[in-house]
Amino acid sequence: MVAAVAPGGPVRPSAGPGAKTLEAVQREFRDPALEGRRLFAEAFGTFLLVLAAAGGPVVSAATGSHLSPAGEVVAPGLMVMAIILFMGATSGAHLNPAVSIAFAARGDFPWKRVPGYIVAQLIGAIGAAAFLAALFGRVGGLGATEPGPGITDLQAFSIEVVLTVGLVSTILGTASRAQSVGTLAALAVGGYIGLAGLWAAPVSGASMNPARSLGPDIVLGNLGHAWVYVAGPLVGAMIAVGIAHILRGPGGDEPAILAAQGRLPEILGQSSRPPRGPAGPGTPPSAGPGTP
Repeated sequence: MVAAVAPGGPVRPSAGPGAKTLEAVQREFRDPALEGRRLFAEAFGTFLLVLAAAGGPVVSAATGSHLSPAGEVVAPGLMVMAIILFMGATSGAHLNPAVSIAFAARGDFPWKRVPGYIVAQLIGAIGAAAFLAALFGRVGGLGATEPGPGITDLQAFSIEVVLTVGLVSTILGTASRAQSVGTLAALAVGGYIGLAGLWAAPVSGASMNPARSLGPDIVLGNLGHAWVYVAGPLVGAMIAVGIAHILRGPGGDEPAILAAQGRLPEILGQSSRPPRGPAGPGTPPSAGPGTP
């Protein structure tokens, strides 16, 4: 990648041959014709996430390998890193109903797309749990999340709320236009998931994700603790949206989106809008207010 200097402007990296500009990526993310692709990505990504998260206890029980607790909680974090990097620009890599709802409440994602995303995420989660059950049987509790020994539902709920506040705050702070994309988001989100699990998994399983918890529960037919893992992440997500408003103001506009990335328009690697000012030969006109 080489640097290109815009007249009178800062040095910007130029995209290599065939590379998509940020504007092109965002245009695809908003294109209604590509919704099927996005929903497939959410289902597939959530399938892989739940496979890694629930697969540890299942494989440990099925093979007697006794995987370490640290390995079991770090695996989903590493999986999320990979998913964000390979398909974050396709669907946004939400992988979590609480995240989709948080993006919509923040004003960065249309509410009309939320139901489809949640259904796709649940399909992926249930599919992963069913795959594990078919392959190994209903061992290891199918990796279901539930309060630890001596932990009440209320205690587990409280931990899920707090953990989700941190997770969604991390996502909202590193995302670009309701998408978890790029190395920064992958490292931050994946690292947070692993860190949260290292200390909180013995309390609640550190789910932070209704789909991840409901997948094994539905396959097992056991919804006794489901409210903890649905209500906890949703409450935590709404608190995180409020915190984001305090830290960065309302969402849904270009300055808020750039501020969420810790960037300013003049230093953004690839601007999402054409530069304003006198247009030179071949320069497209700048977009007007409200132009996507």
